[in-house]
Amino acid sequence: MQTLNNVHQQFAEFFPGETIKPYAYLLSKKLSEGHICVELTTAADELADSPYRDIHTYAHNQRNVGQEPLIGRKDGPKQPFILHNDKLYLQRYFNYESLILERLASFAGSRRARLNSTSQLLAHGEFIRSLFENNGGTMSGDPLENINWQLVAATTAVLNDFTIITGGPGTGKTTTVAKILAILYAMNPQLKVALAAPTGKAALRLADSLKSASPDLPGETRNQFEKIIPGTIHRLLKYIPDSLYFRHTADNPLNYDLVVVDESSMVDVSLFSKLLDAIGSNTKLILLGDKDQLASVEAGSLFGDLCKSQPRFVVSANRAAMINTLIDGPSAQLPHELISDDNGHILFETIVELKKSHRFISDKGIGKFSKAIIANDLEKLTPFLEAKDEQVTIDTAYSEKIFEDLIKAYSNYIREKDIKTALTKFNEVRVLCAVRDGEQGLYAINKKIEKYLQQRKLIKPTTEFYEHRPVIVTKNYYDLDLFNGDIGIIRPDQDNVLKAWFEDSSGGLKSVLPGFISEAETVYAMTIHKSQGSEYDNVLIVLPDKPEIPILTAELIYTGVTRAKSKVVIQATEAVIVAAVNRRVKRASGIAERFDEAEVKPLIK
Repeated sequence: MQTLNNVHQQFAEFFPGETIKPYAYLLSKKLSEGHICVELTTAADELADSPYRDIHTYAHNQRNVGQEPLIGRKDGPKQPFILHNDKLYLQRYFNYESLILERLASFAGSRRARLNSTSQLLAHGEFIRSLFENNGGTMSGDPLENINWQLVAATTAVLNDFTIITGGPGTGKTTTVAKILAILYAMNPQLKVALAAPTGKAALRLADSLKSASPDLPGETRNQFEKIIPGTIHRLLKYIPDSLYFRHTADNPLNYDLVVVDESSMVDVSLFSKLLDAIGSNTKLILLGDKDQLASVEAGSLFGDLCKSQPRFVVSANRAAMINTLIDGPSAQLPHELISDDNGHILFETIVELKKSHRFISDKGIGKFSKAIIANDLEKLTPFLEAKDEQVTIDTAYSEKIFEDLIKAYSNYIREKDIKTALTKFNEVRVLCAVRDGEQGLYAINKKIEKYLQQRKLIKPTTEFYEHRPVIVTKNYYDLDLFNGDIGIIRPDQDNVLKAWFEDSSGGLKSVLPGFISEAETVYAMTIHKSQGSEYDNVLIVLPDKPEIPILTAELIYTGVTRAKSKVVIQATEAVIVAAVNRRVKRASGIAERFDEAEVKPLIK
């Protein structure tokens, strides 16, 4: 029997009959690329370079695919594949998408069932005004820019059981959540809150950001914040080892009044469906994220898909009137153009975008550059290519001096004796890569940095887990409370035993013997994908010098650039940057077309 080296062809050949094989092959391939289904209308072009490129066979298959017994329908008998709206799914992924729609419809039903239940919120109107009095708009000629979007997001989240708050870096997503919590604690001092994120680092950063926002809040609220322990979504749902399942499901829902999930763009369709499944009828859910960031590594781009489904926030007249009573001054109130009758969409009045960055100035530096990337505005990008900016430098020559000037900052954490302080100093700088292989890839860049530090006698990489080696965990170790994406450093303990040291969920230190985390990598440099949920003072982005690489997209560059708080250096040719800005991530999914299928049913409370 011939050995097949192509894993997607191996999958396809598992199924009998010639009709199904091309589609099984393509579906396997598309899932590996992050799509959750195959668009049949474009399948012919995508199969042109496949092992099933015989066009006559394909034409026959296309006519007969609907008759294939292994391909089922939405409400038909269970089959490995589902065909729906000219899209082909594996049954499991179709079920994930269906569950998400069902739960979103339930949230919508809950919201509409108590559309006028605003008396409790209005009873705290004076307190709410005091929280947001210094967060107004820019008072420009555009009414939409004058709106206090943080207040709009907060009132939306208090009234809804499900809310999406999106916005770029520095727009105040976690600040808004802090104020939402202050309002909800005022209403219910016994409020039970869970904070979660796809990675442990992102969850810790969310908790830190909330604590940073708390000095302006009442003392009792600050005390409540201290009791909230952040964690990963897997930890929240209680993952069952060696399975696809969690202990918390619809039959055993989470026992919280509120669940807040940060960096939601990183959540894949499988985890997203299981999270929604575990949210009970008495629990609020708030999703935070940047809709312009990279989607999840695994299949799906649910957060972005949901945000795009309602690109403009509109509210009912009743909701607008209530929000406007909380806003001082007519110029900052919701204008008539944002008031609409309920359009029947299950995400109506659910998605709020924060627009004003408090970290970056929109007309220069990182703020201007990142906006130009997402807007595909080459005219605004040109000045960055032609001259050095205070915050953004584009090094088209891949200068060794520029590279070394940035990585020499790693000496700060190595020379720092206190381990906790060393972890903080390590995060002052980071090198980010788009790919793993090649001269500008992750492995080569990590070796290059190691060599630089070794030549200056700062490290001695003679063993795998040498002193000062920074490591990133690449799998979940539930028994160690360590998760994929956690970053630590190797240091000796008081008995001179080398251990891997990490920050724990309360901001303290925890250590494990390196042998227990065999699946870990050196992390002087990391991929842009892995950097999501983190921030660094200074960032160096090293891109491959070949513009045709498909992974180079506007979302990738935007995500890397916005990891920097103070300065970013991009080593890339002009051709690479232009090609990336013109390339968008497009993931096939059927959720946008299926919103009309979702039947709105009020939750029973």
